[in-house]
Amino acid sequence: MTTVAAYAAPAAKAPLERTTIERREVGEHDVLIDIKFAGICHSDIHQAREGWGEAIFPMVPGHEIAGVVEAVGPGVTKFEVGDRVGVGCLVDSCRECENCKAGMEQHCLKGSVGTYNAVGYDGEPTYGGYSQKVVVAEAFTVRIPDGLSLDVAAPLLCAGITTYSPLKHWGAGPGKKVAVIGLGGLGHMGVKIAHAMGAEVTVLSQSLRKKDDGLKMGADHYYATSDEQTFQELAGTFDVILSTVSAPLDFGSYLGLLKTGGALVNVGAPEEPVALNLFSLIGGNKTLAGSMIGGIAETQEMLDFCAAHGIGAEIELIAASEINEAYERVLASDVRYRFVIDTATI
Repeated sequence: MTTVAAYAAPAAKAPLERTTIERREVGEHDVLIDIKFAGICHSDIHQAREGWGEAIFPMVPGHEIAGVVEAVGPGVTKFEVGDRVGVGCLVDSCRECENCKAGMEQHCLKGSVGTYNAVGYDGEPTYGGYSQKVVVAEAFTVRIPDGLSLDVAAPLLCAGITTYSPLKHWGAGPGKKVAVIGLGGLGHMGVKIAHAMGAEVTVLSQSLRKKDDGLKMGADHYYATSDEQTFQELAGTFDVILSTVSAPLDFGSYLGLLKTGGALVNVGAPEEPVALNLFSLIGGNKTLAGSMIGGIAETQEMLDFCAAHGIGAEIELIAASEINEAYERVLASDVRYRFVIDTATI
């Protein structure tokens, strides 16, 4: 076992504080990663504050991890010491069920193991990226291409794959009109990726406050959803709408913006149930869908795509001592567009 410094929430809703945790010995197929940067995802806040249900404490959040391989087990073939690597939302799965074999480890039928706030197949709790080092199976480690700096690559391990996977699945590309609801940590990645895929991209945001940013990131159009005219003007416009917000929406209004056969895909996860009149789906053969991150191979594909198109996250780099303040700023939508912890400050 190796003792490393980390930042943890000692209990639900408690401020995170500096502590130490134990990392397992490097097994035959494991890599030891010296973490350089860890992104702060809204999911971290939901879980640290038990917004999504009962959680495991103490909790070391963080599933947007970028670092460098420090050691490898004797059976490791994919990585060598010094390689630039990343870890996303998963650190294990059964690897044998039909979903795992199809490259959808996040939907493992026996239960995938989250990078934190989870219990591994060894019975031990998992601790995430707000720490100095982590030991991960090579099968759940991805390579960060040389074209991406580690700080802007870290958020791609969640925000990047969370938006890339549904955009690819629902056919975003040339000739398609894609709308992204919300220009936050997820939304800004959705805009960049949809634009790189060749789609015509519209941002639907509460206000026009971030319009200039959205257009610079590749949006073709930008509308305020607080303006009722927006829903009249854009009725029947989009092939795909990607909702990246964690607030409950008036789904009927947004479904009205889809073309016949269009899809409204949710990647944001509100803490409370939402209401839906099914007539808004039936009329126009529309789809209301969800998407949860992506498998390991698709995550690598996303990183390679982002490197090829020069896409990284827009980040604000912070010291570990600023994590609690950053949480409050995320909740106040006061970040452009992803906080990333410099883990050298832990």
